[in-house]
Amino acid sequence: MISEKTKIFMSKMEQLAQTKNPKWAEIFKHCFSNTLETTVKPQADGTTYVLTGDIPAMWLRDSVAQVRPYLLLAKEDHEIRAMITGLVKRQMDFISKDPYANAFNESPNAAGHQTDDTKMTPWTWERKYEIDSLCYPIQLAYLLYLNTGETSQFDDKFEDAIKSILTVWEIEIDHHQSGYHFKRDNAWRPEDTLTHDGFGPDFGVTGMTWSGFRPSDDATTYPYLIPSEMFAVVVLGYLEDIFTHIRPDNNEALKNRVTALKTQIDQGIHEFGFVKNAAGEKIYAYEVDGLGNQSLMDDANVPNLISAAYLGYCEKDDEHYLATRRSLLSKENPYYYKGTYLKGIGSSHTPKNYVWPIALAMQGLTAQSKKEQEEILNLLAETEAGTLAMHEGIDVDNPENYTREWFSWANMMFCELLMDYFDIRIVTKKQVLENN
Repeated sequence: MISEKTKIFMSKMEQLAQTKNPKWAEIFKHCFSNTLETTVKPQADGTTYVLTGDIPAMWLRDSVAQVRPYLLLAKEDHEIRAMITGLVKRQMDFISKDPYANAFNESPNAAGHQTDDTKMTPWTWERKYEIDSLCYPIQLAYLLYLNTGETSQFDDKFEDAIKSILTVWEIEIDHHQSGYHFKRDNAWRPEDTLTHDGFGPDFGVTGMTWSGFRPSDDATTYPYLIPSEMFAVVVLGYLEDIFTHIRPDNNEALKNRVTALKTQIDQGIHEFGFVKNAAGEKIYAYEVDGLGNQSLMDDANVPNLISAAYLGYCEKDDEHYLATRRSLLSKENPYYYKGTYLKGIGSSHTPKNYVWPIALAMQGLTAQSKKEQEEILNLLAETEAGTLAMHEGIDVDNPENYTREWFSWANMMFCELLMDYFDIRIVTKKQVLENN
C-alpha cells in the first residue's frame, strides 16, 4: 500500500516532470511506486526485508539504494519512516549473523549459493565480501537520523553490528590474518571466484582494508578498492558523530577505535590511491595492491570513483575529483562505451558496450550543471525500451537489448536524479539540519 502522503508527493513530482518531459513523469510514477509495491516486505518482528528485484534475495547495498529517495518523505510519512527504520534493524541483524555476507534470505531457508566454498549459513544467499555492503547500512541509519530525527535504530543490536564491522575492517587491514576465503568451483565467469585458493591475489599492507569483491559482485583485480575505501572513511565519520552525540555512554573507547580506523584508511588512500592519467594529472586509481600495481578505470556500480562527491568524500569541485571524472568519462576508462544511442560507463559484470543507467544517474547526480542532468534524464527516457523502467545494462547500439527486466536499484537512481534536477534532495550533512 502507498500512503496518501506518498501519493501527494508523487503527484507533485509528476507535475514538475511534465513541464520538462512527459516521459520523465511516466517513468518516475512507475519506478517510485514499483519499489514500494513489489520489493518491500514487512516482517512479523517489525523489521523490513527488501528484495533486490528479479533475484529473490536482499542485498545490503541494493536495499539501501532502493529506499534512499523515500527518506525525503520519512519525516512526515510515518509508514515510510517505520519501513526504513525496520530495514536498518534487519540489516544490522544480518550483519551480526555474518559481516562477510553481501546478500541474505528472508528466512533461514538455505536458498542461494549454498555450494560455494566459504562459511555459508541458511540465512546467507551469497557470501562475497565487499566493503561497501557494510558501509551502506551505516549510511542509511545515519541519513534516517539526519532527515527525521529518528534514533531508535541506534539500539544495542546496532552497536553489536558496528563492533562486528570494525573487527572485520581491522582484521582485513592485513588479509593474511583473515580466515575469509571464497571459491565458486563451478563458476563460468572467473570474476565470480577468488584466486589463490580463494584468498585472492598478493598484496602489500597499506593501512587500507582489503576487499574481495567489487560492488558489482565481481572479484577485485587488486584488493584495495579506492571508492569503497572512500565510502568507509565517510561512514566512519558518521559513527564518530553517533558515538559522540547519540550513544555517548561508555562508548569513548569505541569512538576512539572508529577514529583510529578512519584516519588509517584515509592515510592509505592518500599514500597509495592515486595514479597519473594520460595528461599527466594526478587522479584517483580504482584499485591498488600496495605493491605498485594500480588500475585506471571506473565501474558502473556504486560506490565508484564518479560517486566520491555524491557519497560525501569530497566536493564536486575538488581538483583531483574533477580530473578523475574527466578521465573516467572518456576512452581512457576501458569501461566507458559510446554508441548510436548511449554513452557512459559499463561494467565487467555485463557484456562489452553495455552502459548502466545507475552509472548515468550517478553522472547526473555529480554534475555541476542542470544542462548535463537534463541530457542524462532524456537519454534514460529514450532508452527504456518501452518498459518505463531502468535496467542493469543497455546495449549502446540497440536499447532493446538489455540485462535485467526488474532492477529496483536502477529504478530508484532515476527517481533520485529527477528529484535532484528539481532541487528536491534529502539531507546528507548534519550542519544543514542544524541550520534549519
